[in-house]
Amino acid sequence: MKKVLVLAAVSEAATGLALLIVPSLVGWLLLGEQLAGVGIPVARVLGIALIALGVACWPGSDAGGSFSRALRAMLCYSLFVTFYLAYLGIRREWVGSLLWPAVAVHTVLALPLAGAWIKDRQVKSTKAQSD
Repeated sequence: MKKVLVLAAVSEAATGLALLIVPSLVGWLLLGEQLAGVGIPVARVLGIALIALGVACWPGSDAGGSFSRALRAMLCYSLFVTFYLAYLGIRREWVGSLLWPAVAVHTVLALPLAGAWIKDRQVKSTKAQSD
């Protein structure tokens, strides 16, 4: 089952990476139509989500188990989507009335997630040293 999980995680993350790099080509290959207009940034956010899903599903032997994987995935998603949405706003491309509030919300979410991830790493490091 672990091999199937690895295959699924890699394929979803690879699809996400492809959506980030060449969203129109992925749209054409999957749906028979090239993506255009607002479909491009939406596809890229989907790509970020698929990469985070791959991170969440990657099997591991860490002590935190599913909490640790979920934490990494949500941190990954929040950070990357914050940077991408901010990039769109700075370029003044596809700027709707909720773009900057969305950047702010994801930033506010990413900060405690990053703090929890750092704390989780410190706990694991302390535990490993005491073993």
